[in-house]
Amino acid sequence: MVCVRCKMVVKSELKKLGLHYVSVELGEAEIMEDISDEQIELLSIALKKTGLELMDDKKSILVERIKTIIIELVHYTDDQIKINLSDYLSEKFSHNYTYLANLFSEVKGTTIENFYLSHKIEMVKELIVYDELNLTEIAFKLHYSSVAHLSNQFKKMTGLTPSHFKNLKNKRRSTLRNV
Repeated sequence: MVCVRCKMVVKSELKKLGLHYVSVELGEAEIMEDISDEQIELLSIALKKTGLELMDDKKSILVERIKTIIIELVHYTDDQIKINLSDYLSEKFSHNYTYLANLFSEVKGTTIENFYLSHKIEMVKELIVYDELNLTEIAFKLHYSSVAHLSNQFKKMTGLTPSHFKNLKNKRRSTLRNV
């Protein structure tokens, strides 16, 4: 679950099954009562219809929790973590980072670092498209050490400079106006 709507869907489906929840957070739900196998199956079917998935594999759950933490860090908080991402995740999940990194790569086919950087670059793209912040402000907001660092990482990940990306957006917009 990565959004508020996802949490609402899960709450709704739990209510339909007569289940009471203590909390529903991104990636997990705490239920008050025991759940029968039939209820689990019905919940799984209902969630699949909405594009969500019920997970019971501990490794997959841990990977989803790692993803959720990274997404929250990049998209939903302005706070900068005070330590390396690897140390932060190790502390958060009480596991050695090497274990977390190997598990993540095995399950997702990409590294934690690439996943994190991909989300940061997607956020940069989003902020460029919104056109409310300049590159210096975007670099500061996403905790890059400099605009040059942001630009180099953006170019490495997308093949474009941030300025070129912004110009493409502007050209597309003017082309659509001419239609």
